[in-house]
Amino acid sequence: MTTPAYVRWMDRLYLASVWVAGAAIFCMALIIPWGVFARYVLGTGAQWPEPIAILLMIVFSFIGAAAAYRANAHIGVTLLTERLPQGLRQLAGLLADLLVGSASLFVAWYGARLCILTMGQTISELPWLPVGVTYAALPLGSVVTLLFVLERRIYGLQDARPVVKQEAR
Repeated sequence: MTTPAYVRWMDRLYLASVWVAGAAIFCMALIIPWGVFARYVLGTGAQWPEPIAILLMIVFSFIGAAAAYRANAHIGVTLLTERLPQGLRQLAGLLADLLVGSASLFVAWYGARLCILTMGQTISELPWLPVGVTYAALPLGSVVTLLFVLERRIYGLQDARPVVKQEAR
């Protein structure tokens, strides 16, 4: 049986999401100690580490959450749903996906509007960086999550795919 093209594209998007989130947390792990070193050892507090670290945390959170959703590795409380009959369990899964999809649409729409409205503003510590760019992870991560929600509803859970299992090792 061949894998549908949409699922193959989602495999690529998943890997890209994992790499982007991983790069963000890696860079954050380098930047924060530098800020501490500059302040307490060199005696000169650098202005840029904190806003860059916050930006990277936003990227990590929204892009990483999308990847975690596809891998079915997000935080979930299943105490109640595991005790439900199969039909109700499927209904609860549908309801959860509808809620995640709705939240993703909301954040994508209003996050994009926020990016557009704040594109002319800058952060005082980073005058070269428009504020709208710093918010870009919100709509991007939400669109990626929405694509993964659609995939789950059409093709089912994807946590057993080789690309996802490889990441779990």
